[in-house]
Amino acid sequence: MHLDVQDLRNFYYHSTLGRAVQRSIRSHVVKLWPDTTGQTVAGFGFAVPFLRPFLARSRRVVALMPAQQGVMPWPAGQPNISLLTDERHWPLETGHVDRLIVAHGLETTNSVPSLMAEVSRVLGPGGRVMFIVPNRASLWSRSDLTPMGFGHPYTAGQLENLLRLHGLSPERQVATLFQPPSHLRFWIKSGPMLDRFGQYLPLIAGGVQLVEASKRYPPPQGTRIPSQIKQGYKILSGLGEKPVKPAL
Repeated sequence: MHLDVQDLRNFYYHSTLGRAVQRSIRSHVVKLWPDTTGQTVAGFGFAVPFLRPFLARSRRVVALMPAQQGVMPWPAGQPNISLLTDERHWPLETGHVDRLIVAHGLETTNSVPSLMAEVSRVLGPGGRVMFIVPNRASLWSRSDLTPMGFGHPYTAGQLENLLRLHGLSPERQVATLFQPPSHLRFWIKSGPMLDRFGQYLPLIAGGVQLVEASKRYPPPQGTRIPSQIKQGYKILSGLGEKPVKPAL
């Protein structure tokens, strides 16, 4: 189930709770990826709230938004770098993306295998993808007050198994949003403090999980044939030996 881009924009940019969520998730993204100088950074779904820190130093930043969701121009006040795309066919070259953020994309997609195939295709050697997904065991996935309450949420174990099934290796995992999904001022102001304490709690307690993964390359196929080392001709052998005197 895809949310409308206007609803996502209103939550992240026009509500107090949405701006707090944006700051919390973005801070973890920047900690995991502190420097993208000279790299190509892409986002799929509605990843623009978390892409802005990479605009200054990255070689290229592009935001892909699925057709079922809709697209909005971004970033504000700068040349547009967001575009509408089929979630099964991204307009990106194969193996050219260094960092990829998938937010409000995995849990809402109509075809997980097609999405994962595109993720794997666009990642280059050494590339990393970060999935930002609602935690199925949290209160956030059970409330329709935020976008985290829509689509198919995942537990940490389910998400890791899904990534491995599609040729991705989970590398690092972080949970955030430990406060209730409430618009009350008290809970919003308590969010940063609860997030700090939440890092010592099991991942199941966080409303959103961030999972970084890399592309897994299969081992070479076929039968290995040991190379044969040919012995060279001993044409110059004996030059260093002392000459033998002939018998009289």
